[in-house]
Amino acid sequence: MRILVVEDDCALRQQLCEQLTKTGYVVDAAGDGAEGEYLGREIAFDAAVIDLGLPQLDGLELIRRLRQARQTFPIIVLTARGHWQDKVHGLEAGADDYLAKPFEMPELLARLNALIRRAAGFASSLIAVGALSIDTRRQQAVLHDKPLELTAFEYRVLEYLMLNTERIVSKSELTEHLYAQDFDRDSNVIEVFVGRLRKKIEPLKLIRTVRGQGYLVSVAQHSSAADA
Repeated sequence: MRILVVEDDCALRQQLCEQLTKTGYVVDAAGDGAEGEYLGREIAFDAAVIDLGLPQLDGLELIRRLRQARQTFPIIVLTARGHWQDKVHGLEAGADDYLAKPFEMPELLARLNALIRRAAGFASSLIAVGALSIDTRRQQAVLHDKPLELTAFEYRVLEYLMLNTERIVSKSELTEHLYAQDFDRDSNVIEVFVGRLRKKIEPLKLIRTVRGQGYLVSVAQHSSAADA
């Protein structure tokens, strides 16, 4: 999952980037609202963490502009302002949630996880497709009631595909959401990881390749449009 962090406090910005990266997110960061707007318009994000007190372009205006540009990814507002009116203004501008500074990192991570999950249409952290399930909070996969041994990246690929169940996900989309900007986009690494996942969840054959389009996780059978 790809996260945008817009925070002018250098130390906090670095801490957020480190913790989010450690958790498995791909992170792009900006130190002011103008750069945040540019990144938010140009890159496909799964969520954003935006401070209200930003230079050049304040957080409220940044959120308004992103929403006007039809960027629909969930946004968590960070604010040092304690007045309830500021929180209301943030939500009215288009934010989905807020945290007042200082905050605990586990709470931010839990809120991010919940927002991304709900944006994909899932109310629970437990997502199941047939006999395969994942817990997005614990980042664990279970197959036929037994823990599935996955590498960190294998899990990230599986999580993204399952959050997008019944929708074709292209290789380029997976690359954009799961890799840093300097990743070699001509690489066949995505294909390799999908191949490994298929072997580990056999004989379910839940991950299908739709010719010329991408990958599909579906409970239904799509044998006419896909290769198992």
